[in-house]
Amino acid sequence: MREGVNRKLVEKFLVRVESLLTLMERHSLAELIELYRSPRRMIVLSFTSGVARGFGVAVGFTLIGAVFLYVLGRLAMLNLPIIGEFVADIARIVQGELSP
Repeated sequence: MREGVNRKLVEKFLVRVESLLTLMERHSLAELIELYRSPRRMIVLSFTSGVARGFGVAVGFTLIGAVFLYVLGRLAMLNLPIIGEFVADIARIVQGELSP
């Protein structure tokens, strides 16, 4: 009786270990461990990913800002009272900062 229980536990354990190995292979855990073993490569990858993210943020912010300013300019052309005053205030602030 005891031997049958032990056998079932061992079989469950083996099935669990096999599923864990499959999961590890699927998620490339060996490559991640290898990456942690070479700190120089990890630093280079982290640096390049940081530069790429920074560049992406800068380009994205520039594009969104340009679209916002374009829409704001179009709304100012419609001579809407509230938006026109807002744009005029912004223009005055910018002119005040640019003049010596």
